[in-house]
Amino acid sequence: MMLALLFASRMLGLFLLTPVFAVAATSLPGGNDALKVGLALGAYGLAQAVLQIPLGMASDRFGRRPVIMAGMVLFILGGVVCALAQSVDGIIVGRVLQGLGAISAAITAWVADATRPEVRTRAMAMVGGSIGLSFAASLVLSPVLVGWFGLSGLFWAISLLGFVCLLLATFAVPVVPAVQQAMSGARARDVLAHTGLLRLNFGVFCLHAILMAVFMVAPGLLAERGGYDASSLWQVYLPVILGSFVFMVPAVFYTETRRVHPQVLLAAIALLLLVMLALPFARQGFATLVLALLLFFVAFNILEALQPSLVSREAPAQYKGLALGFYNTAQSLGVFAGGALGGLLSARVSVDGVFMLAAGLALLWLLTALGFRPSFQPVSKATHSGS
Repeated sequence: MMLALLFASRMLGLFLLTPVFAVAATSLPGGNDALKVGLALGAYGLAQAVLQIPLGMASDRFGRRPVIMAGMVLFILGGVVCALAQSVDGIIVGRVLQGLGAISAAITAWVADATRPEVRTRAMAMVGGSIGLSFAASLVLSPVLVGWFGLSGLFWAISLLGFVCLLLATFAVPVVPAVQQAMSGARARDVLAHTGLLRLNFGVFCLHAILMAVFMVAPGLLAERGGYDASSLWQVYLPVILGSFVFMVPAVFYTETRRVHPQVLLAAIALLLLVMLALPFARQGFATLVLALLLFFVAFNILEALQPSLVSREAPAQYKGLALGFYNTAQSLGVFAGGALGGLLSARVSVDGVFMLAAGLALLWLLTALGFRPSFQPVSKATHSGS
């Protein structure tokens, strides 16, 4: 539970910027350059992608806690640089520094160390679900924080959350021995040769690329269609995210109890694709835009909770930690690609070009997921009823 709280707090610190930055950045020099704004959002992911696996391996050698503590110090320092920045260029530098503290793989490995095999999947699902919850919280909190304290104040809040995570990692999470025997035979080529894991890695890349690309343009569209500024966007985000959870929670519960992971995975990706195809039309009106965002978050939250559970189930014990490192790297690359390409397309092509990019990624993901056959066996009705 404490590890899930640590992960959720850190992800909240990351996500707080996403829902409002495209609008709030216009107050800074360079803030009207969509490409620079996209790089500022995505730079974090690129730095994460470079260091995720090396720091995960370092946590195997030197221990989870020291690596996570060092990563949180970098995250805090990067947030301070962003808070003091006088331009979008300065924020890019701070975001890179934040990303150098790439500790997601170390945290998920710590979760694996701290849990028994029979409950590890549920623990990983809790960690994955915390990402969706963190983003949901950020949708409501970030407009309020920007309204009260401005963009600089938002970065101070992000640094404060990083400090809370540092305290949790230092004092609250119990020491557990790393499972060295499980990692002793781990090889990168084993993960890269596992087609099920490759499909899941591509999926998380697409999911976060789509998320970042959409939020390069969604705040501006809401401001334009509904007359909202950065400080009042929470009035849209709050009912949207609450509504999405009304649909998401039963879907995730049904998936986990009935073991219908492949079917729900395909359905959620298909919903994501349909929303991306509909957005060029839905964005013409405020009500239809909000409805599209509601459906987007239904799909996003289901996929964000489902995929880490599938990775944990698919990866053999001897390289589960390494598989999670690759998964987190793919996620970080998606953050960078979505921010950078979303900024480029919105600046050089059009808003609809961003949605078409997202639709293309969702279509490719759907096609690859059609071949996904989980290695675990669904629970039969007899087994389920007797459990």
